[in-house]
Amino acid sequence: MNSDGSGQTRLAHNPTRGAAPSWSLDGAQIAFSSERDGHWAIYVMNAYGSGQHRLTDSPARDLYSSWSPDGERIVFVSDRSGSPQLYIMDADGSGGRRVFGG
Repeated sequence: MNSDGSGQTRLAHNPTRGAAPSWSLDGAQIAFSSERDGHWAIYVMNAYGSGQHRLTDSPARDLYSSWSPDGERIVFVSDRSGSPQLYIMDADGSGGRRVFGG
């Protein structure tokens, strides 16, 4: 939408919940969390809603994504180890690993 609230456009046309959008610094993509495939996962789409695809595929909850300053990686929170911890992956979903947490 525009900064004055006009021109709102729905980007994700899915009946399940989506949350925590994060713009890439170049404005070309948006990472977000959704439970559309039965569990919370990280997805990415082009800035105007096209090209939506899942990046994580864990039975755990993957939430709260944020882009690295160079746009090459995405950090997110996951409870894969039983409690919420920070993970990082390449922007294409590969190379995921835990970076912080007990």
